[in-house]
Amino acid sequence: MRRTVITWSAVFALLIAGFAASVVALNADLYSAHGFVKGYLSALARQDSASALEVPGVQTSNSAAPDLLTDAAMGQLSDVRVVRDTANADATHTVVVEYTMAAPDSSETPGTSTSEFVVARDGTRLGLFPTWRFVTSPLNTVSVTVQHDTTFDVNGYTVTSTAEAGTPGTYLVFAPGRYDVDHESAYLTAETVPLRVSAIGEISDVTVDVQANEEFVAEVQKHVGAYLEECTTQQVLMPTGCPFGKALANRVESAPVWSMATEPAVTIVPGVEPGTWAVPKTPAAAHLVVDVRSLFDGTLSTFDEDVPFEVQYALTFEADDRLLITAVYE
Repeated sequence: MRRTVITWSAVFALLIAGFAASVVALNADLYSAHGFVKGYLSALARQDSASALEVPGVQTSNSAAPDLLTDAAMGQLSDVRVVRDTANADATHTVVVEYTMAAPDSSETPGTSTSEFVVARDGTRLGLFPTWRFVTSPLNTVSVTVQHDTTFDVNGYTVTSTAEAGTPGTYLVFAPGRYDVDHESAYLTAETVPLRVSAIGEISDVTVDVQANEEFVAEVQKHVGAYLEECTTQQVLMPTGCPFGKALANRVESAPVWSMATEPAVTIVPGVEPGTWAVPKTPAAAHLVVDVRSLFDGTLSTFDEDVPFEVQYALTFEADDRLLITAVYE
């Protein structure tokens, strides 16, 4: 009996010692201040926005829009390494981490960055394991100004601006993170603005300058060219609804024949109103051939010359994204 009691006591003591060692090990790593930070960064690395938002201290209660707090807008985070975990005099911990971040589909070589988090005790789990929270929320604010349109893309995720075109809208983003901010649609484009968010609590400003792309210019050029070619089929000196014509002092003796000498080289610029576009005054020339008789001496001659003119158009998009081209006359 005594031998059995001693054996079981030894086993129980070993279990207690093993359990105590496990608690110490877990508190030194998984349930430590830096383990808490690594758990948050792991959610970012998995592009798991829901889990990241559940981490204590990740606050979304401010006036900035949460549109970018979604998996599709998150960048790539990898190679997370704890550099330092320092206990502060006020019982908080300062955790410094190093990592590699990049934007999806970016040709840029991923770069190594460093962030510093301050965390505080938030209680105890099961009376054994400390819990933590961020003192400063790792959700940074980005101010995005979209010029000439109302939408922009972040890492390929399209967002409709919360503000009018040309005025800033504010958005929350996960920190740290790498975000490529641009615009890409059927007819519009904007150069990519790379945004690296690493300093917690920082406010960043981004301007997305939306301009007409090559497809937009080609589409308008095609329509303008077809319209002008249609104008040349009218065998009159002043084709109806067309930007060119020629008044002659002498009497016309044959049907006027028009052709395009120089088509206007279309360029597209932002219009006066946000979301509108324009073809500014652009020179062109039509060619006219017609026989005329002099009212002075009755001689017959042929008018065979280029007739210069200008075109100017307002461009808008209908509700179904159909392009509407309207001629502007001054």
